[in-house]
Amino acid sequence: MSEPAPLPPTRWALGGAKTSGYADRFAELISQGADVVGEARLADALVERHARILDAGSGMGRIGAYLQAQGHRVAAAEPDPELVARSRRTYPDLPVLPLEILALTPEALEGAGAPTSFDLVVCVGNVLTFVAEGTEVDVLRRLGSLLAPGGRILVGFHLQQGPSTARVYPADEFAADVAAAGLAVQHRFGGYDLRPMDDLYSVAILTRA
Repeated sequence: MSEPAPLPPTRWALGGAKTSGYADRFAELISQGADVVGEARLADALVERHARILDAGSGMGRIGAYLQAQGHRVAAAEPDPELVARSRRTYPDLPVLPLEILALTPEALEGAGAPTSFDLVVCVGNVLTFVAEGTEVDVLRRLGSLLAPGGRILVGFHLQQGPSTARVYPADEFAADVAAAGLAVQHRFGGYDLRPMDDLYSVAILTRA
């Protein structure tokens, strides 16, 4: 049996040193007691108690750890080795799979003791603007494939003025990619506080089409 082809490098990985300050910045905010879980509060409101939640592109684990503390069953996935190590030190009880989104197959999840379908997939913090070039539809399709019946996806990213190594992802291109992935935009806001849509940041709740 042949080995699967390697996944293309993500924009995050290609960013190199330009992305390395992310962990330090959030570690400092956390140590100062700053509010860094606005995304997680919205995610928590979207599901019933004890939901199965996938934190895709979990970074330091701040979102997944908050949701786990609310009683949900959380699987976090983060491919950056430095962020995985930081997450495990900061939130040792949060299980982290060192995998990219496109590697999150049911087999990989089951092998890690994680659920293979989820009531909610959380993909926030500009994760979608850092995936490998040309893989946006595949990433969205993979996330959709992991939804349980009635499950939803919460995504959030800068439409413009985001990190320098991330792509610009206009709202119309995102909507087209969502449709191509067999998903639909159920709601769209301008922030995690549910402010009206704007041209700077997009928070969207997706369902299967």
